[in-house]
Amino acid sequence: MTIHRLAVLALAAGLAACGGPSARRASSSGTMSGLDVLVADGFAPLRGKRVGVLTNSTAVDRRGRSIVDLLAGAPNVDLAAIFTPEHGYAAASESENIASGRTRVRGKEIPLHSLYSGGIKGMRPKPEQLQGLDVLVFDIQDIGARFYTYLATMAMALEEAKTAGVDFLVLDRPNPIRGDVVEGPVLADASLRFVTPTAYFQVPVRHGLTAGEMALWHNRSVGHRRLSVVKLRGWERTQWHDQTGLPWVPPSPNMPDIEAAALYPGIGIFEASNLAVGRGTPLPFRWIGAPWMNAEEIVGRLQGTVEGVEFSVQDYTPTKSVFAGQLCRGVKITVADRDAMRPLAVFRHLALALRDLHPKEFEWRWDEVKRMVGVDEFRLLWETGAGPEAFASLFDKGPLDFEPSRRSVLLY
Repeated sequence: MTIHRLAVLALAAGLAACGGPSARRASSSGTMSGLDVLVADGFAPLRGKRVGVLTNSTAVDRRGRSIVDLLAGAPNVDLAAIFTPEHGYAAASESENIASGRTRVRGKEIPLHSLYSGGIKGMRPKPEQLQGLDVLVFDIQDIGARFYTYLATMAMALEEAKTAGVDFLVLDRPNPIRGDVVEGPVLADASLRFVTPTAYFQVPVRHGLTAGEMALWHNRSVGHRRLSVVKLRGWERTQWHDQTGLPWVPPSPNMPDIEAAALYPGIGIFEASNLAVGRGTPLPFRWIGAPWMNAEEIVGRLQGTVEGVEFSVQDYTPTKSVFAGQLCRGVKITVADRDAMRPLAVFRHLALALRDLHPKEFEWRWDEVKRMVGVDEFRLLWETGAGPEAFASLFDKGPLDFEPSRRSVLLY
């Protein structure tokens, strides 16, 4: 399918409304991933081609079979190279990045290249690694937050594929936290894409796109004429991942389930502060804490005020990351109604409570905040003591500004 045809389909899809608690529920068992569709169609787009695949352990079909094994066994398909993103191929393990080397699949030695080494420049396939390939396939489960790095890796690979004259094929997967909800500011500083993969796209924090749609959006500036997307079948934008019937493979070590993914676009921003965010505890991105935190007062202030979540006091001693080995007073965040819950709203309320109750202890690393929130106005509001209405207005502006651009690439 050509990029022109995909654009026509995207325009025909129309405007997806920003979802709320009343959004219509879709069927719970009928979704086919792009990989499932590729298998059902007999690998038609890849027949007779030398194929490279950018993937990790999340790329399985409905039966749990790995894309690497499926491509290696596909008739008339030559699997010639494997590329891996952050966390390597075994995304849910605690192992370090996989260095370039070789791996054996179905008795065949295949080059294995890590695209997460040496800073952002090391996230691009090298020309010699693409040499001889006819097509580079992308299949990785994303989370739906701008600062999660997998789609930035996809974008850089798309750029390099264009330069090398290699076709680029995205096997689409659902946005696991729904594809009809957009939240947070649009990244303002385009130059940050040359600094960090967490600020590669000028989109809101929670962008509401699938990988295929993000590829189409990014390709408007790249202009690769041989980009195509194998679309999902049976997916609706109101669905969460656990309503699709597709297997859930944790995309990274601290993303064990959908509840962590649902809160990540908000709680993940606290990684730009001196708070622990649950790494090294049983509740990554569902808990924040610090030795100095007055958790009881924060919970008392917020309980019952933030739609879709409940707060409670919980102590942990993280085994890694911030405050590793130190007892931390903390706040546990429980998702009571995930359709009503907005992670960026949860973030705002917690952040302002910390500003008011811990003005000396709580600290931001402002360069990182700019990359994650996306705009300088957040710091201005913070330092001038602005109230919650001003922050809400700033965060609500992003989805409105982004909607016309987003609408043009929607496939579902």
